[in-house]
Amino acid sequence: MNPASVMKLVTTYAGLDLLGSGHFWKTRVFTQGYTQNGVLNGNLVIKGSGDPKLVRERLQDLMRAIQEKGIRSVNGDILLDNSVFSLPSHDASAFDDDPLRPYNAGPDGLLVNFKALVFNFIPDPARRRVRIESEPPIAGVEIPSEVAAAQGACGDWRARLAARFDDPKRVSFEGRFPLSCGERSWSIAYVDPLNYAPRVIEAMWRTSGGQLTGQVKMLGQPGTGQPFITGLSLPLVDIISDINKFSNNVMAQQLFLTLSANGNGRGSFAESRNILKHWWRERFGMRTTPVIENGSGLSRTERITAASLTALLQRAATGPESLAFEQSLSLAGVNGTTRSMAKRNPTSEAIGNARLKTGTLRDVAAVAGYATGQSGQRYSVVGLINHPNAPAARPALDQLVEWTVRDLAGER
Repeated sequence: MNPASVMKLVTTYAGLDLLGSGHFWKTRVFTQGYTQNGVLNGNLVIKGSGDPKLVRERLQDLMRAIQEKGIRSVNGDILLDNSVFSLPSHDASAFDDDPLRPYNAGPDGLLVNFKALVFNFIPDPARRRVRIESEPPIAGVEIPSEVAAAQGACGDWRARLAARFDDPKRVSFEGRFPLSCGERSWSIAYVDPLNYAPRVIEAMWRTSGGQLTGQVKMLGQPGTGQPFITGLSLPLVDIISDINKFSNNVMAQQLFLTLSANGNGRGSFAESRNILKHWWRERFGMRTTPVIENGSGLSRTERITAASLTALLQRAATGPESLAFEQSLSLAGVNGTTRSMAKRNPTSEAIGNARLKTGTLRDVAAVAGYATGQSGQRYSVVGLINHPNAPAARPALDQLVEWTVRDLAGER
C-alpha cells in the first residue's frame, strides 16, 4: 500500500543503520588564487555534500568562519558546486500542480534554506500598515517592506494579499492584510530555484561584511582548488528528528540520496534505490521489499506492506540506534505532525504515550510507530488506508493507537 510520509521511517532507519547517528555532511570551501591582506585574488569555491539543513543560521556561521580565517574580499567569483548528486531536472508542479509549496522543493547537492522565502507580517494598527520582514536575504529580488492594512475578519488572509511570486526579481503584495490576523508567516518556494542559492549566498556574504567584485554562480561541474575551510552539518540524529517530526520531504530526499553519495561521492535516486534494496535483503530477508521512488513518501508509486513496516519498527527498537530512532518520532498529541490528535480528542489516553509518524496524501492516511500500553507493554503500531475518502479515516487511526494504549491486561 502507499504509506505517504510514513515511508520516511524506512529512509531514516536505513540512514541510521548505514551511516550512524553521528554522521555529518561537510560543506567544503576552496580557493582558486592567492590571498593577500584579506583579499582573495581569484575565486572562492563552495562545495556541497548534500547537507539536508544548510539553513540561514549555519550559512551565517560559514560566512563568518571564512572571514575570520582571512578572506574578507573576493576579487573574483564565488562558485557553487552541487555536483555530489546526479539528478534529473525537477518539475515542482509535477506532483500536485502547486510549485510554490515548499514541500515540492527538489533536492540539491548544495541545498540552501530549502529554496524557500519566508514572509512575516507584523501589523501596526496605529499606522494602518503591516510591516513585512522576509528571510533569508536574497540578492537582486525586490521585496516590499510593508503592505496596507484591512479591517474585518482574518479569513483567507493569503488571498486578500493578492500576492505575486511569478517574477524572479520582484515579489509584490497588491492587496491588504487584515489587522485581526495578528502576526502571521507565509513560506513560499522561490520561483527560480536554480538561482536561489547564488542569490542567497551573495546576499549573505555581503550582509556579513564581505566584499565581492564578481558574481556568485553555479559551476555546473565539480570544483577544484586549495582546501580552505570546512563547515559541518548537524549530526544525523538531529536531521532525522526534523524529517520525522515535521515530515520534511526534501530533507528525506537529501538523506536518501546520501545513501549512495556516501559510498562513491556521486548520489542518485537509482543507485540509492539499489543500496536500499540490498540493505533490506540483508536486514529483513524475504520480507517484502518496499517500492521506493525518492524516499520521502511524496509519491504516487511508493509502496510497503504493513508487515514490512512492523518488521522495521521491531528491528529498530532493538538495535544500537533504537533511542535515536524512537525519539525522532512525534510524541502523540504533543509535537510534530501528531499534535492535532489532541485537538481531535483532548482526553485520548494515547496523548503522550505513543511515538508516531503520520502520512497523508489525497487518497492516503497512515500512521506507524510505537505505543506504550497501560500495562507497561510496548507495541509497534501500523495503520495504512488507501481510499478516495482516506482523510476522513484519521479519527479511526487515532482510535487504533488509543486501543493499543488501553491494553489493560497486556494481551494485545
